[in-house]
Amino acid sequence: MNFATKVLHGSTGIDPFTGASSVPIYQASTFHQFDIDQPGTYDYARSGNPTRHALEEAIAALEGGARGFAFSSGMAAISSVFMLFSAGDHIVVAEDVYGGTFRFLTRVLSRMGISVTFVDATQTEAVRAAITPATRGVYLETPSNPTLKVTDIAAVSAIAKEHDLLVIVDNTFLTPYYQRPLELGADIVIHSATKFIGGHSDVVAGLAVTRDEALGEQLYLIQNGMGAVLGVQDCWLVMRGLKTLKARLDVSTKSAGVLAEWLSCHPEVSRVYYTGLAEHPGHLVQQKQASGHGAVLSFDVGSRERAKALFDRVKLPIVAVSLGAVETILSYPVMMSHAAMPAEERQARGITDGLIRLSAGLEDADDLLADLKQALEALPPLPSAIPSKKEAYSRV
Repeated sequence: MNFATKVLHGSTGIDPFTGASSVPIYQASTFHQFDIDQPGTYDYARSGNPTRHALEEAIAALEGGARGFAFSSGMAAISSVFMLFSAGDHIVVAEDVYGGTFRFLTRVLSRMGISVTFVDATQTEAVRAAITPATRGVYLETPSNPTLKVTDIAAVSAIAKEHDLLVIVDNTFLTPYYQRPLELGADIVIHSATKFIGGHSDVVAGLAVTRDEALGEQLYLIQNGMGAVLGVQDCWLVMRGLKTLKARLDVSTKSAGVLAEWLSCHPEVSRVYYTGLAEHPGHLVQQKQASGHGAVLSFDVGSRERAKALFDRVKLPIVAVSLGAVETILSYPVMMSHAAMPAEERQARGITDGLIRLSAGLEDADDLLADLKQALEALPPLPSAIPSKKEAYSRV
């Protein structure tokens, strides 16, 4: 089945017990055992629940993996996956990762005797050079948050396999609709399902999928043992959102492309990060390994003062932490998604005081463009003029 069909007629479809068109919410903490010598599939809801099971099967099918897991948040999924490693292990991590991931790696995992080396994973040989005898895994986020750097998943996975390393990929920005890392050689894929998969700003959730059953058994031991499972009502909300994922991303991605092209020519914007732009350094790699460029872009207006002025003037997007919703969301990484990252680390990664992240929603693209236009035209002067863009902007 193609994706549009699979997402509707996979495990999120008809309930096998009742024929209901929506898998029910099994609001139960425990399950009666009719014969203690032949226990049923479910016994205690932390260990398994039919509603959660349906979601876990659905995301595994869409990612092309063996086992799926639903967690109480994206960070619960990420931290649980990192529990596959042990004291003394070393992990190579893409330097451009979500601020919460950076915080967990540097302030929590480090206390457990697990070391991390951050590298520019867009440079494949930098990943190879960082591998040591203690290295056990590689963690990637592509496109990265918020500067949308693109890592060649297949190339990094090939290097990792030479050293028998686990490859873990955060696929939140693109979802299995646009990118399936397991098919490119990764071992585990992770999602903050709060974002595009849930899609409606009404649920916090995390998902993970393993390539094979053996690795799935290891992760299940951690999920069951730590207990950071997703509640059944939230599972139902994620499944509901999942059914419209393709339709929503088709619209949002088209709008993001229009806005990125327009912003890239605007004289008040110093830089735009979007993989759909031909001039993006990762454009060709993205086209090779993904079927779309997604709905997230970032743009730099030059200073905190100008960023604040834009946030104060926009009328349609909400200004908030998060992304991937039906409404367009503007976010300020230095004070939101990457506030946990030290200022010097942010600067080194291009996360400047003027950087704004935009997640396109389902509004009319012309209305969004008009709103951004009025906000940008009222900004204080740039620290330095960018005359080269004025001629280009006059043609838009």
